Amino acid sequence: MSDITSEETLTGTRRNLKIGTTAGSLIWNSLRSSIGFTGDRDRQAQALKEALGSLRGPMVKFAQLLASIPELLPPEYARELSELQSNAPPMGRPFVKRRMANELGPGWRKQFAGFELEPAAAASLGQVHRAQLHDGRDVACKLQYPSMYETVESDLKQAGWMMAMFERYEGSIRTGRIVDELKARILEELDYTLEYKRMAMYREILSGETTVHVPAPVAELSTDRLLTAEWLRGEPISAAFDLDAYDLRTRNEIAVNVFNLWYRPLYDYAVIHGDPHFGNYTIRDDNSVNLLDFGCVRVFPATFVEGVIRLYEALRDDDREKAAYAYRCWGFGELTHGLMEVLNEWARFVYAPLLDDSDRPIGDREHVSEGRTRLSEVRKKLSEAGGIELPSEFVFMDRASVGLGALALRLDARVNWHNMFNAMIEDFDRDVVEQRQAELLARHAHPAVDASRRDLV
Repeated sequence: MSDITSEETLTGTRRNLKIGTTAGSLIWNSLRSSIGFTGDRDRQAQALKEALGSLRGPMVKFAQLLASIPELLPPEYARELSELQSNAPPMGRPFVKRRMANELGPGWRKQFAGFELEPAAAASLGQVHRAQLHDGRDVACKLQYPSMYETVESDLKQAGWMMAMFERYEGSIRTGRIVDELKARILEELDYTLEYKRMAMYREILSGETTVHVPAPVAELSTDRLLTAEWLRGEPISAAFDLDAYDLRTRNEIAVNVFNLWYRPLYDYAVIHGDPHFGNYTIRDDNSVNLLDFGCVRVFPATFVEGVIRLYEALRDDDREKAAYAYRCWGFGELTHGLMEVLNEWARFVYAPLLDDSDRPIGDREHVSEGRTRLSEVRKKLSEAGGIELPSEFVFMDRASVGLGALALRLDARVNWHNMFNAMIEDFDRDVVEQRQAELLARHAHPAVDASRRDLV
């Protein structure tokens, strides 16, 4: 079936995303010429946010992803970019009707008992509509904006140029692999057929977890740009940030459930949900957690996951050789003594809650401030040592870990992270995980992990 007309596509893209290569280039040229990337970082970061604030869609999403990777941007930039919001206006009712007809055919309304033309949520790449099936089920229909591949590819070209310009002035982290990773993941988010497979895959992975729920996808009402799945009822997880409304026991229970949601797939299958946005989770009356979005899922080589565990053991036992092995598992290659000491310094801070065998918060406000200070020091030392290029797999592993920490911090949860982590990795076997992963991906016709990355050591 042909897509909507070129004129409608152009109009819709302009109306909903307001992005163009020319406009973005003008903003960035203006930014570069007016303030450069030297001097007052606070002022630069504010100007950067203001410049991006006039854009919408994929460029904002890219900036948000950059801000979520702690080692990449200086704290001033990360803080400002993390506050960016996607303000893409929703498609109007006539446009929604045309988009649905394009995906399911002119008789699409007959396939639903009811369909709400006003979106329940709108984001940078698409919007969600609530609907009802003839069998009584409530479903969520995630509908992609038109011509998104062209828009995203245009924006990502600009993003690569921007990061190259940034790296010219900030040399502690080389960004090549990171930018390629972010581009790949954003392009994957446009493939709703792939997201369908990942949703089904996660339903299998977490089927034994009674405290975690994954919606059931609806095959006959899904395409590569429309994903229909079960509507899971729940309250925004941010409601539990109200420490007066939710007691400590309840908040602890929610934190443990989210911990299992994130890390059970990682240590059993070397798969992780890479988008820690709070809006992707809701909580039920029994404090179990719904996971709602699967656009950003990362499949790792089992070797990479082994590196996470071996670095923990190295820090616990003060074993320098095991730390070197862990970094090789992560694809860092041979590191100088100085670079490894700098990385260990940051790792000790990140792993601290897992190394402490006690009921404790994952951190506090002073902890966050200390983290920013330490990170600035680490960046300075890395720059002095000639800089370092982060392996591509590192990006979303780190992002997910930071997301868990941020959520636990907002919940003010106090649990024994050490015991949970050690119970989860107790039976880890790299070969077993690799085989289990291969079988899982094959069952769901999901692309296999890059064979060239399986043996990193």
